[in-house]
Amino acid sequence: MSGFAITSPFIRRFAFSALTLALVSGCSATAQAPAQTNSLSNNVSVQVPLAQPPKAKQPLTLNQIMANPDWMGIFAQGAYWSDDSQSVYFKRQAHQAPVADYYRQGVDQISASKLNLDQLHLADQKNAVLNLAGTKKAYLYQGNLFVKDLVDGEINQITKQNVAISGVRFLSNGDLAYWQGNNIFRLHQSSGLIEQIANIQMANEPKSIQDPSSYIAKQQHRLIEYVALQHNNAKAQQQYQQQLAEVDPSFAAKTWYLGDTEVVSDMSLSADGRYALLALTDKNYTWRAEHDIMPNYLGQDGYVDAVPARARVAEDKFPGQRLVLLDLTEHVKKDITIEGLTGFDEDVLADVKQENAAAKGETYESKKSPRLIQLMQDWEWSQSAIQWHPTENKLLVMIEAVDNKDRWIASVNLDKGTLTTEHRLHDDAWVNYNFNQYGWLPNSDSFYFLSEETGYSHLYVKEVGQKARALTQGKFVVDDVTLSPDAKHLVYRANADHPGSYNVYRVEIASGKIDQLTNWFGTLSYVLSPDGQSLLLDASSLIKPNELYIQPIGGKLSQLTDFTSDAFKEYAWQAPKVVAVPSNHGAGEVYARVYLPEGFEAQGADKYPAVIFNHGAGYLQNAHYGFSGYFREFMFHNLLAQQGYVVMDMDFRGSKGYGRDWRTAVYRNMGTPEVEDLKDGVSWMANNANVDSAKVGTYGGSYGGFLTFMALFNEPDLFQAGAALRPVTDWAHYNAPYTSNILNTPDIDPIAYERSSPIEHADGLQKPLLIMTGVLDDNVFFQDSVRLVQRLIELEKPMFETAIYPVEPHGFKQPSSWLDEYRRIYKLFEQELKK
Repeated sequence: MSGFAITSPFIRRFAFSALTLALVSGCSATAQAPAQTNSLSNNVSVQVPLAQPPKAKQPLTLNQIMANPDWMGIFAQGAYWSDDSQSVYFKRQAHQAPVADYYRQGVDQISASKLNLDQLHLADQKNAVLNLAGTKKAYLYQGNLFVKDLVDGEINQITKQNVAISGVRFLSNGDLAYWQGNNIFRLHQSSGLIEQIANIQMANEPKSIQDPSSYIAKQQHRLIEYVALQHNNAKAQQQYQQQLAEVDPSFAAKTWYLGDTEVVSDMSLSADGRYALLALTDKNYTWRAEHDIMPNYLGQDGYVDAVPARARVAEDKFPGQRLVLLDLTEHVKKDITIEGLTGFDEDVLADVKQENAAAKGETYESKKSPRLIQLMQDWEWSQSAIQWHPTENKLLVMIEAVDNKDRWIASVNLDKGTLTTEHRLHDDAWVNYNFNQYGWLPNSDSFYFLSEETGYSHLYVKEVGQKARALTQGKFVVDDVTLSPDAKHLVYRANADHPGSYNVYRVEIASGKIDQLTNWFGTLSYVLSPDGQSLLLDASSLIKPNELYIQPIGGKLSQLTDFTSDAFKEYAWQAPKVVAVPSNHGAGEVYARVYLPEGFEAQGADKYPAVIFNHGAGYLQNAHYGFSGYFREFMFHNLLAQQGYVVMDMDFRGSKGYGRDWRTAVYRNMGTPEVEDLKDGVSWMANNANVDSAKVGTYGGSYGGFLTFMALFNEPDLFQAGAALRPVTDWAHYNAPYTSNILNTPDIDPIAYERSSPIEHADGLQKPLLIMTGVLDDNVFFQDSVRLVQRLIELEKPMFETAIYPVEPHGFKQPSSWLDEYRRIYKLFEQELKK
């Protein structure tokens, strides 16, 4: 289940919450590929020898596992390179600490230096723009503009004001442009003059002084000399000001009046400062409905606080965006038309609408109509969907259909205000909200981009107006693309060797030659150094949390940080076995992690109880060889194994890392293919891990809680008990951006919502169920659980219990809440699976 944080009421940008996504990238310096991956073919279930788990020095306790996680170590976050590629910056933040501490560490140093508060504005900044020569760097710090000379290191503060600057770029002639709100300024490097080149007002243009038009007004001017004189003087003064503005070079640019019905949701300036592209959204659109509130029963004043909350997909009617091009030199506005987008008016949901109409005894007649569009909203990138050529007046935009079925990369004709489709990615299910990086290749008419068109995200280059050329191919996923400083290579991350292991590669753009830059078995993320010679890795392995490493290209890997606590490192953690479970439902193989009891026996009369953990987010990968973002669950699974359980967590269909078909298997049918995979997981454990299939429980949070419901409601004999944490019970009540991808919208596709929402299937509950949720959950509302509880009461189901957490959001914060939650889960399994 993904968490969403809307950063603007008008731009639909979203960020996954730390717990619900729980996707940690990482690798390990010494990890080797485990021998047993159990990759089976032909859906044949066989006995596979599994190695004995290590023996713990002392049993784990829930108090230890759910304690303040700082005992594991306070790890580096947000790491990036210094400008000279000789050191690394990062932050560390203790659990629930109000602010973070920032550090700098040289690549050849064994420890980091903490930065003082008065040093932060001088520290090399992560988010910055370079001039064409690469000699100067502009960045924003606390809303003010700074410029650093990369040759001598001198830093100059350009602005010192309380109104924050929102964006900055170097122009092709070396001038600096920046914008505040809807105002764009240009700092001339030769004179230091600050020129306002655009003042954009989302209002109607003020009316000029008009001559009298009615009989009474004309009579007044004719008979009253004073009135006529005042009118004529005002008219003359207005004309004078207009003439002066046209010829006086000291005047700023004319104001743009774009009407009072929209707001600017995105803005970008061309390399020479002549053009500005705007994305406009209806000003009446809001991210929340009027009645959407979240009651906080423990308000600071002793009263119930009504906290605003996001709209539900059933009510969120996003109107799309329209694009406007402003010529700041000629003061000409062009409304960008969408007819150049291939398929812009296709009825892509015709089959869905026909099926839903037929279910109601009606007919549906398909008609073409222009579709709503918006700039592409990738949930992981930091780049803009608007890409200006670095030196020429050429523009690419990445646009998506609001119905989620198409993504276009289009070139913009700046003279005509029209679009030409350079690449169309269509998906009958939904276009992925990841894998959308793209950008120009300098000194050329070509650009690179990612696309899932083959079924897996791969890297392509394309010259404008020509065919695309694939740089990577195969049944693996490519992401996180970086253009090398010399523009000869594209660096990227991929899981080419195994779906659960990631490495960094580079491809020579001209020849297509690929080099593997890291040799790792785990997961990782990377940052390429400014000089292009080294990689900064944020990496982990199965039982080693993320640390920072330096990998010189062609050189030897070295570990930079060591923040994992001795207490954690010295414990004999069991590394889960990553296995490939054969599918009996046409899915091929389903990867899963397996934890085994101490003293495990593959065969024997005494069979083991088992638990299956269901990860959150839906589209998330957890059965990989890196350290799991679900670190508490990792420790809990070690505890369960010590108590005699076999534990499995599966990357059921819909999970990340396995390509487009795996991702879209849940389209219009959430909770069915995933439960089929869980069934195969139970069968695998019965055949390979000596598990009693009549003693298996399941649990999970967010999407995992939803899946727990669907398993217990629709397959009552599969699990003997289940715990659903912060669970979705009715998809019509979840948010629009996530849900409409998979289920369309309730007004168009009620069949999908009724088929996929647990509350519609609650009558099937037969086994003990524990429901736990936070009252302050602004992602999956507390109301979700309230409605399901009332439904179960009315169905007279006696086998469920609930626990509420009054101060907790979606990702719990308080260790006491975590402890209470997992005590209840553990008690449920002990009572129901060890009878």
